[in-house]
Amino acid sequence: MNKRDMSERDICSKFITPALSHAGWDLLRQVREEVGFTKGRIIVRGRMVTRGQGKRADYVLYHKPNLPLAIIEAKDNSHPIGAGLQQAMGYAEILGIPFVFSSNGDGFVFHDRTGMAPVMEETLSLDAFPTPAELWARYAAWKGLTGEAERIAQQDYYEDGGGKSPRYYQVNAVNAAVEAIAKGQDRVLLVMATGTGKTYTAFQIIWRLWKAGLKKRILFLADRNVLVDQTMANDFRPFGGAMAKLSTQAKTIERADGSRIDLTVAVDRQRRIDTAYEVYLGLYQAITGPEDHQKLFRELSPGFFDLIIIDECHRGSAAEDSAWREILEYFSSATQIGLTATPRETKYVSNIDYFGEPVFSYTLKQGIRDGFLAPYKVIKVHIDRDVQGYRPILGTLDRDGNEVADRIYNIKDFDRTLVIDDRTKLVAKKVTDFLRESGDRFQKTIIFCVDEEHAARMRQALVNENADLCAENPRYVMRITGSDAEGQAQIDNFRDPESPYPVIATTSRLLSTGVDIQTCRLIVLDREVGSMTEFKQIVGRGTRVHEDSHKFYFTLMDFRGATNLFADPAFDGEPVQIYEPGDDDPVAPPDDLPTTEGEEDAPPDTPTEDETILDGDQPDVTWPPLGPPPGPRRSKIYVDGVEATVVAQRVEYLDEAGRLVTESLRDYTKKALRQHFTSLEAFLTRWNGETRKQAVVEELAAEGLPLNLVAAELGYDLDPFDLICHIAFDQPPLTRRERVANVRKRDVFTHYGPQARAVLDALLAKYSDDGLLDLGDPRILQIAPFDRMGTLVQLIRRFGRRPDFDAAVAQIQSALYEEVA
Repeated sequence: MNKRDMSERDICSKFITPALSHAGWDLLRQVREEVGFTKGRIIVRGRMVTRGQGKRADYVLYHKPNLPLAIIEAKDNSHPIGAGLQQAMGYAEILGIPFVFSSNGDGFVFHDRTGMAPVMEETLSLDAFPTPAELWARYAAWKGLTGEAERIAQQDYYEDGGGKSPRYYQVNAVNAAVEAIAKGQDRVLLVMATGTGKTYTAFQIIWRLWKAGLKKRILFLADRNVLVDQTMANDFRPFGGAMAKLSTQAKTIERADGSRIDLTVAVDRQRRIDTAYEVYLGLYQAITGPEDHQKLFRELSPGFFDLIIIDECHRGSAAEDSAWREILEYFSSATQIGLTATPRETKYVSNIDYFGEPVFSYTLKQGIRDGFLAPYKVIKVHIDRDVQGYRPILGTLDRDGNEVADRIYNIKDFDRTLVIDDRTKLVAKKVTDFLRESGDRFQKTIIFCVDEEHAARMRQALVNENADLCAENPRYVMRITGSDAEGQAQIDNFRDPESPYPVIATTSRLLSTGVDIQTCRLIVLDREVGSMTEFKQIVGRGTRVHEDSHKFYFTLMDFRGATNLFADPAFDGEPVQIYEPGDDDPVAPPDDLPTTEGEEDAPPDTPTEDETILDGDQPDVTWPPLGPPPGPRRSKIYVDGVEATVVAQRVEYLDEAGRLVTESLRDYTKKALRQHFTSLEAFLTRWNGETRKQAVVEELAAEGLPLNLVAAELGYDLDPFDLICHIAFDQPPLTRRERVANVRKRDVFTHYGPQARAVLDALLAKYSDDGLLDLGDPRILQIAPFDRMGTLVQLIRRFGRRPDFDAAVAQIQSALYEEVA
């Protein structure tokens, strides 16, 4: 066989893999082929949700499982030997791999990304591929691993036997942390977006350091009881009897697999700590407090722990004068690892000042682009009272008969100092309208309110709006706040994808962080969010993908302008759509949106008279003189009889490149097709030159543009050929039946015998009725109606030999697409 005629797979199996084996690589334990390491970005357009193509490396070589050393990109022999190098270097940068190879079967081009080699790039013969020992020695030197540090860095990961393996970024995070600690670093910061598996990452770090004997007593600190319980029951489960909770309250909880477990506690009723365990999990609030008798952690010696993991370290533990920080300072001799999705950096609070620069970071934007995190739509709702403010008419009385102070009340006052019930009812109605219009009133929903009292009123308004479903089950809407015992008791049910109730949870801050709600599809903001840290945490409540329930994206409904934080450079995850419905508009975003920004009929740069100002800016309003400053007030003023209505702006998308556009699905499809095919002639050349037409369709689908879904969404019943010609190049489309009729009118097949013409006529019918594109696939001749016309061999013989049949099919397909209407 001629080497230049071999496929890429043949080159791999016959030349590259034998070269690796010859160099001493264990093909079972050290070599993986066709390694997919991203999921493919989830793309949302209207109701259409697709995935782009994930990234896949031809070869990844490992020193040990999850310790990657090298990547190889293979090409067939018609390409130069280094043709795959740039592609491989892009993959290597993502995967954190230092050694990069490209091959076409003649040899290798080797690029050393460590910068320590005398020659950065060189060409190697097939029999000169480096051995595992050679590459590990280079890796260890690059990382500065010597002696004991090298031994620890090679400690195995935990393998559960069920096939679960860490994602590529988790491997990068674990390796970076373990290597830093092995080299003596005692303060380590990991930044990982919500939903990317920080706790599982922490488990693998602890496991490797524990098994290596470097860290023998470990403390995992969190500030939510549910976080500690979840961690013990699930990710930390392999620690078994070596693990206990620093609590006096024993508890039985359900694991992710449905089994139940009794959590082991290490503190007795006299608050004495059992020191026989090796891995402890603790709640900050349970082991410290303002009074000396509450500081349970002081029952242990300062040197008791070797390693402390601080979960969600952006909150109280970051402040220098916090009660929680004193725990870390008391155990200051221990290595301390901070985990956070949002490193907190202000004039007064700094994670980086305490932990140092992050040894690893994986952002929300990276998670969305890799397809591990769900993208989201944004619905921005502006209420007239929020935009214009509210000034009471002189002499207005509140619900208790007291005169309301004469001043302008604005969005910062509503539900905090002044309550307008109609506003609360309007928010509840808009949320309910969205759920109704979406066709699924059982989408798990979190509504963030100003405080617990506001959450109670919002619950009541939602109950009245959803009286039918609340009559079936009163848990349809629940308030879940810190002081509501009944609501807190429902947290596990709200988290459970299998539990239908509660559906809607109103809260203030309890659910803003830490609670893993995989199926959350709607997040409503009816309070201001002043902190970027908190905003990212709230967005993170919906970013988990849950494929079993077909949850691939979520919706963020904003009534308070909190999503203006998207414009802050500190925010790093793009929404796929921003929508601002008008008073008479549906709450759910429409599928057909205005044209691309910058085009002739794009909305003007400045607002018109019937528009409200975006981004929190308020229009100039002339107010009458203010009355005297208000005197002492009660905590809240309740005003009845004040109406509230919705005002709105326009629809906006942020595309996969992060650029702001305002466009319809049709516009998006046209632009994407025109990027793929620069002209009608270029498309016709590609289509007519492709024997297998379906390959063009599959290529577009891999890029996030499945034509069948586009056609269904836009209401077209067209052949992909006509769909592309019509949308991308404005050609009038022909239906499949019209194309078949044109072929038959031209009597293209007169030179074939009647039996062959019968086969061709049946193929045309298959194309017309079923939309089959690859008419030359012999398997078609094995299904109805062909199976009644003869066997596969008999049908092909009607044309002579197989090449004659192929030529007839090629002629049919050429005739079908001869006309561009």
